[in-house]
Amino acid sequence: MSAAKLRRRAMALTRRQREIFDFIRGFIDAHGYSPSLEEIGRHFGLTSVATVHKHVQRLVEKKLLRKGANRSRSVEPTSIETSTMVPVPLLGVVAAGAPLESVEVPETITVPQEMLPRSGRCFALRVRGDSMIEEQIRDGDVVIVESQAEAADGETVVALVRGHEVTLKKLQRRGDSVRLVPANAALRALELPAADVVVQGVVRGLLRRY
Repeated sequence: MSAAKLRRRAMALTRRQREIFDFIRGFIDAHGYSPSLEEIGRHFGLTSVATVHKHVQRLVEKKLLRKGANRSRSVEPTSIETSTMVPVPLLGVVAAGAPLESVEVPETITVPQEMLPRSGRCFALRVRGDSMIEEQIRDGDVVIVESQAEAADGETVVALVRGHEVTLKKLQRRGDSVRLVPANAALRALELPAADVVVQGVVRGLLRRY
């Protein structure tokens, strides 16, 4: 199997597999060795070691992790995920809460090429707030956004509100109005005239540091 095919296969992850992979990679960066299955389980609130093992095994099968024989703490990322890193402009901060004014900064970050949309038109924003936590988007995360003016109902978008405020929400169109819906049961949706909301892009990826 070619390296390109392996990379495409590696990106077919469930949300939980992606979270566990990111945790393992961050743990190794911080400690110099891989976490145990028990440590992974504690981090994600999983009481069954067998469940954790199943997720890790899927990552091994997808060529994102490799395991050493007859050694504990032996999982480590393969080179597939980081084989090609590309720069993406980090344009500032987006609110996952009440809309706030966007702040553009002259900065770039590097991300795996496989995270980027095929169109190539993308940018990154750092998240502020907790309105999207039920979609596993947390305060301090960086979202990778495909730059486009249209989005389907239910997609997570970066929206320009009233011409100067930027927010991160799920999009719902209702005739002449638009609802910007948080993924947090404690918060209410914003309902606005459609003319007051401009979609700037759709979220395609997520970066997190532990």
